[in-house]
Amino acid sequence: MTLRMDGRMEGAVRDYVCVDLETTGLHPRTDRIIEIGAVRVRNGRVVQTWQSLVNPGRRLSETVRQITGITQEEVDSAPDIGQALPECLCFLGKDVLVGHSLLFDFSFLKKAAVNAGLALEAEGIDTLKLARRYLPELPGRGLEELCRRFGIPHRAHRALGDAQATAALYELLCERFYEKNTFTPAPLIYRVKKEGPASRAQKERLLRLSALYGAPLDVDLEKLTRNEASRLADQLIARYGNALKTVKKS
Repeated sequence: MTLRMDGRMEGAVRDYVCVDLETTGLHPRTDRIIEIGAVRVRNGRVVQTWQSLVNPGRRLSETVRQITGITQEEVDSAPDIGQALPECLCFLGKDVLVGHSLLFDFSFLKKAAVNAGLALEAEGIDTLKLARRYLPELPGRGLEELCRRFGIPHRAHRALGDAQATAALYELLCERFYEKNTFTPAPLIYRVKKEGPASRAQKERLLRLSALYGAPLDVDLEKLTRNEASRLADQLIARYGNALKTVKKS
């Protein structure tokens, strides 16, 4: 689908990158990226795609495996975010970003970029916000529901499939509803502080707690940040009982 360049749509953003992620959960503070998909659009047409699985350094929940179809073996053999992110950011470039609930995806990328010491600043257009404005009569405005309603091909819950569907949805919304003020890109803002890697003392403490409680650690200790290691220790103690007295504090 391409935009009809009549006077009403003059000035519409037609060059952009659609981006979508799959993650271990809904919270960028505690969850990790497991897949990135991106679609470069020029003059309303897809010209290039990019995708990568990402090793999150932890076990995937059964829910995530069922929803996405991504297996533990696939992410275990995938590059970690430090390896995948530079290529991703190179693909995004300085383009306007388009996404469905875009700040969700941007927040995960921003956190990963900050931790890696990389810059990520962008403007974006959120198709979910556009759908809420122009399609208030619909009972749901999730990407799956909108794709079904408008007959957009969609491989749901895989990053590239969602990014491709979002690009098609954006084109459709532009064609039907374009107004200059509401389709204008806005700065994407997510504030996050850099987290350093877990210290040796933190990792040793986690190993002692794991042995004490007989609780396996479903994470790669070498991929933990200091904050994640601290939270994991607190979770183990809260779940298995306060036996901190028997474990030397680190």
